[in-house]
Amino acid sequence: MKIVSLRARLIGWIALLLVFLLTGFGLTSYQWIRRDRLSRIDEGLSQRTAALASDLRFPALRFGRNLAEGLQRWSVMAGRFPEISDNAAPPDGPPPPLPEEPGKPTETMTNRQFRLTRLTEHLFEKSDGEEPYYYAIWWPADELWQKSAVVPNGLMRPPTPRNENRPIITTRGEFRECAWLTDRGELVLAGVSLVSYKQDMRRFAWRLGGAGLGVLLLGIGGGWLVAGRAMRPISEIGEAARRISAGNLTERIPAANPADELGRLSEILNSTFARLESAFVEQRQFTDDASHEMRTPLAVIITEAQAALARPRSKEEYQAALETCLEAAQDLRRLTESLLSLARLDAGGVRPTEPAIDIADTVASCIALVRPLAEAKQLQLETTLDSALLSISPARLRQVTVNLLDNAIHYNYEGGTVRVATRRDGNFVLVVVADTGRGIAAEHLPHLFNRFYRADPARTRTGNRFGLGLAIVKAIVDAHGGQLSVESELGLGTTFTVRFPA
Repeated sequence: MKIVSLRARLIGWIALLLVFLLTGFGLTSYQWIRRDRLSRIDEGLSQRTAALASDLRFPALRFGRNLAEGLQRWSVMAGRFPEISDNAAPPDGPPPPLPEEPGKPTETMTNRQFRLTRLTEHLFEKSDGEEPYYYAIWWPADELWQKSAVVPNGLMRPPTPRNENRPIITTRGEFRECAWLTDRGELVLAGVSLVSYKQDMRRFAWRLGGAGLGVLLLGIGGGWLVAGRAMRPISEIGEAARRISAGNLTERIPAANPADELGRLSEILNSTFARLESAFVEQRQFTDDASHEMRTPLAVIITEAQAALARPRSKEEYQAALETCLEAAQDLRRLTESLLSLARLDAGGVRPTEPAIDIADTVASCIALVRPLAEAKQLQLETTLDSALLSISPARLRQVTVNLLDNAIHYNYEGGTVRVATRRDGNFVLVVVADTGRGIAAEHLPHLFNRFYRADPARTRTGNRFGLGLAIVKAIVDAHGGQLSVESELGLGTTFTVRFPA
């Protein structure tokens, strides 16, 4: 399957949208100009047919005994055509009498010579850049009476309009014609060639198409550049992700503009990559530490077994070797159980809902469990256990409490004090374990809950301690949506506070 880039698809949509918009605009503009030109042509044709009809009705205007009638006719024409020249002189000849019956020309009408007025002649004169207008007049008997000097070949009488005093405009081939039936039955026709009009419209169409093509190319080019700049951060994100997937976990995405959407996405991805790097580092450290912790009891078991089998030994020597192997195996079992607990917690091995229990009873049982250890170091246990209901597994709560109490006892001075308290605090249930021991340096507090962390001498491995107790406590508290905090001062002691949502 052919893969098309997002940039190309975006430009394709922009080009398609521009094509639709430009096509619609071009067609609309072309039709508007075409109608405007035709309406102006039709207006000119209507004006000329009206002038011809007026000249037919008032064929000769002169001054004399018919002065009143002449002035009246001149006023009519001046009202219709206000641009009439003051120097225009009416042709000689008396006005003919009107026919007694409309549609039937009299002898006088047939024999009279028809002359256009100066104004009408001016309307049919050729102007620069325009096609000349022509005219023709038919008598009611379909006889062509008079026509202009230049008329198109194949001039034909148009159909007689049904409605008098209302012109009919038609297109005949390359010509636009307007026909007007006068009230006396004459058919007046004015026409003009459409060759110039069609040439102008073709030129306008080509110019419109060229302008549209230029706008389309400009839009595509500008869109390609803008899309390229907009897609560059996405390409950088992809390249950074590819390098990270190849193993370069220190790679980060440069954020050109942190305020826009891609900048915020880069910050989120950088934060994710940082957590991913930290997780890989912790995983690698966890694997190294776990291997180291397992190596010690395994080495003890192997060494004792090899020494016992190297030569015959007495019963007491075999028993001592087996006891050493058993102790190392117990350490290995405890380490394995701790690692399994962490693995289950990491995999979400906590039920979403647990029956509500009274934490005071569970913490009291944990205190009774560690009391012999406290008495061995002559420590005083002070308890303030207020009842509070909490939805948690009793085994998980005991694991948290015992680990905290074990640390408080182990790292305390002889004759010191361990204080344990439980209470309800608003929307939280608190378990507080404090000691009066040696304390922890401030620079080690942020790493205190890391697995196998023993940079602080107070957490150096002694006996069967692997540095996983506080990591297990933190994992359990986090799995239940709680918070674990620590406060410590060197020489004054340490206080662990667990907050579970009530």
